[in-house]
Amino acid sequence: MHEPGNQTSGDALAITHGAGSNGEAPLLRSIATEFAAAGYLALRFDLPYRRARPHGPPFPAQAARDREGIREAVSTLRKLAPGRVFAGGHSYGGRQTSMAAAEDPALADGLLLLSYPLHPPDKPRQLRTEHFDQLRTPAFFAHGTRDPFGSIEEMRAALAAIPARTELMIVEGAPHGIWPKIAGAILANWTRFIAESSGF
Repeated sequence: MHEPGNQTSGDALAITHGAGSNGEAPLLRSIATEFAAAGYLALRFDLPYRRARPHGPPFPAQAARDREGIREAVSTLRKLAPGRVFAGGHSYGGRQTSMAAAEDPALADGLLLLSYPLHPPDKPRQLRTEHFDQLRTPAFFAHGTRDPFGSIEEMRAALAAIPARTELMIVEGAPHGIWPKIAGAILANWTRFIAESSGF
């Protein structure tokens, strides 16, 4: 848990990791540190599959349990933060977070989705967007131009199916693992996006 800086906003962010990682990932640390400095209560957390075993990928058959872990993390923050609660994640974590939000539009006040895994590398027809037309939560995406899980053009086409407000931040030259050093730029763009989405 990252406590907010001197001027707390009252808002909070729950953020989780990709398929081969955990809550200690450098990107998550950088994001949580930047958001906390901006007044957020930030929680980095491991998904249930990672808590069950320290290494290895998630099991598709247990994805619903991972989404339950996301709901638990958001629920924890709602008890601690008086303001809005946002949720997000990198790659698999972001995908499961967006699916949880599609299942329950009241889950979070906004989504921060980093390197969304649009499809497996070299398999552009295996899209992971079945739930996009059910998303009613403002969603901010940050995506690298060298990400093999989806090109910028593919991302733009996919986001058009989401009825909620969306934004795509393009990270020039970045692979699937977005660089931790751009966490500040992600925060700046996110802050504007959320202000515009909220009308204030």
